[in-house]
Amino acid sequence: MLVLSRNKNEVIKIGDDIEVMVVEVRDGRVRLGITARPETKIYRKELCENKNAFRKIPGHHFNGDEPLDYST
Repeated sequence: MLVLSRNKNEVIKIGDDIEVMVVEVRDGRVRLGITARPETKIYRKELCENKNAFRKIPGHHFNGDEPLDYST
């Protein structure tokens, strides 16, 4: 695991196509902005680990077999 320190508005580049920017740091929470190609799938790990959580998200149907897509 690579561990980096970043300040607000600083960017981490992953490969050629993904950038992660620290948008805000407040009250012990960090907000990130992610720029990637539209076909790049981006997921929150805790939701992937809890498949039942997807039943609570309108428009998302997840049976565990198909990839998850947050682009819609």
